[in-house]
Amino acid sequence: MALPRVLSVIGAGQMGIGIALVASLRAKIPTVLLYDRDPSQITKGLEFMDKLLAKDVSKGKTSEEDAKAAREKIISITSSSASSSTLNIDEFGWARELGERGSDMVVEAASERLSIKEGIFRALAKNLSKDAVLASNTSSISITKLAGAAVEGLGSSINKASEEGKSCAGRVVGVHFFNPVPVMKLCEVIPGLQTSETTLERAKAFAVACGKEVSTSKDVPGFVSNALLMPFLNEAIMCLESGTATRDDIDKTLRLGMGHPMGPLQLGDIFIGLDTCLAIQETLYEGTHDSKYRPSVLLGRMVDAGWLGKKSGKGFYEY
Repeated sequence: MALPRVLSVIGAGQMGIGIALVASLRAKIPTVLLYDRDPSQITKGLEFMDKLLAKDVSKGKTSEEDAKAAREKIISITSSSASSSTLNIDEFGWARELGERGSDMVVEAASERLSIKEGIFRALAKNLSKDAVLASNTSSISITKLAGAAVEGLGSSINKASEEGKSCAGRVVGVHFFNPVPVMKLCEVIPGLQTSETTLERAKAFAVACGKEVSTSKDVPGFVSNALLMPFLNEAIMCLESGTATRDDIDKTLRLGMGHPMGPLQLGDIFIGLDTCLAIQETLYEGTHDSKYRPSVLLGRMVDAGWLGKKSGKGFYEY
């Protein structure tokens, strides 16, 4: 299965930077376009990537030549309208630029909010080639819904999609990488109801080329990974909230008693972010209406306070 020649990654946070890095370094994609509506985030992300590459070189995991070649293949795309608080890519024009530069696969790694992702997929469907794979790194949001947004981007009704609209929906797929992307060995691939077999195989081939093992999940809230992980984390937060145990004892119990590399509260702080934990838990609850997925009140209050974990300097721990 042919790999993309020009890959676009939307979002220069930890996930987007990690995906761009493994695509360039491991999958050897010739050109990787990196976009974020905040130019400072691209600068910050690429500085972090440079540190990762330098660390790999110092440890002998990557040659200096390969690291340099990988970095040179990554091209940043910025928007002159970055100060706008509304994500409207068609207005910004960079979706058209991705299309004009020949992107034949896009991986969206923006915030875990349905409205943001739907806007992205509407614009991508309108501006990219008719055979480009439109992938999302979402960890919980319905791929079927994102495919519906892509159909709307072409001016079609979801209920009465044109042949072009149906074909476009068939090119939407989930490719859920895990943080930190260069280290974690799994990519969860999720077909929506409309996803074609060809698109699914192209997504799997891309993930394998990036050095990942692949698992496949049906398009259900949270998929396999977060339908299992997030209730576990949420229950740990509820234990803290109810006073069942202290923060340290909760994490110690899972580390030393269950053999986990870190406790659930530390995991949420460092590798996920409490805002993302809340967003995923809300998606599970809203998608199933099952009370077992109700987000912890404490989790919501911490996000309200801006205590998001390591990225904000404070979560369950201070950094």
